[in-house]
This record gives sequence, C-alpha cells and structure tokens, in this order.
Amino acid sequence: MAQKITTFLWFDDQAEQAAEFYVSVFRNGRITGLQRYGEAGPGEAGSVMLVSFELFGQEFRALNGGPEFRFNEAVSLQVDCDDQAEVDRYWELLTADGGAPGPCGWLKDRYGLSWQIVPKRMIELLADPDPERAARATKAMLTMGKLDVAALEAAADGR
Repeated sequence: MAQKITTFLWFDDQAEQAAEFYVSVFRNGRITGLQRYGEAGPGEAGSVMLVSFELFGQEFRALNGGPEFRFNEAVSLQVDCDDQAEVDRYWELLTADGGAPGPCGWLKDRYGLSWQIVPKRMIELLADPDPERAARATKAMLTMGKLDVAALEAAADGR
C-alpha cells in the first residue's frame, strides 16, 4: 500500500541540497524525483521546485517556496535510535555545519529543521512501571542536550 500521508518541507531555495544532505545522513535514503519550475513560475524557469526523497522507506517532499515561511520547533522529526552509537552519529551529522544542539535530545540542522534524536532505551525508561524510576529518568533527561543512555539508566537506578 502506498504511503497516504507525506511530510512536506518548505525551504527558501535549498530543497535539493537539504534532500541530498538527508539521504547522506540516513544511509538508506534516496532521492526519488525532481521537478523544475516552468515558464509560469512562480520560481525561475528551470530552477528546482520540488524534490521527492525517501528515508527508511518514508516519503518526503521538499519545496523551494521562497522565504515566506521558516521551520520552528512546533514540528520535529523523531529518530528512534537503537543505541548510544547511533544517537552520537546522528547528533554529530545533523548539528554539523551550522546545526545547533537543543535540550532533551532536540537539535536543529543546518536548514533549521528540528529533530529529536531519541534512544529507544529512553522511551522504555520513561514508561517504566515503577513511577519512581521513570521520574528519575525523566529528571535526568531534562538536564541533557544530547541524550546519554548510560546516564539515563544510572538515574533510573538511583545511581
């Protein structure tokens, strides 16, 4: 079954560069289509209008729509990571060259798009059936930028 809902991202004029960056960060990504503005505009004829790409089999569209709209933290993309090495890799790549770290596992990439780089273990700790363990893990998470699995586990254990 084809994907019914597609994430659509509005860029000023960096849609193609952003899509190329994202498919390089997420190794199984690929660009699946490119459309150019025609004579009718509104962009310059021949310039990139829309880039279609996939990350982990999920479809995205990136539009060169002009400077009217900017990304903000009201929308983010969450990456569920299997371990600390995966957290570290995505954190480093997505904050490079103008990206910025944020609190609690959030960051902005060089294009201003917000991401949450989340170890699966954190989700488990926050949902721990023991409310005290979950509270300690939550309290520790709230002090972090990039999430640290070992520190979250230690906090949950009261260490």
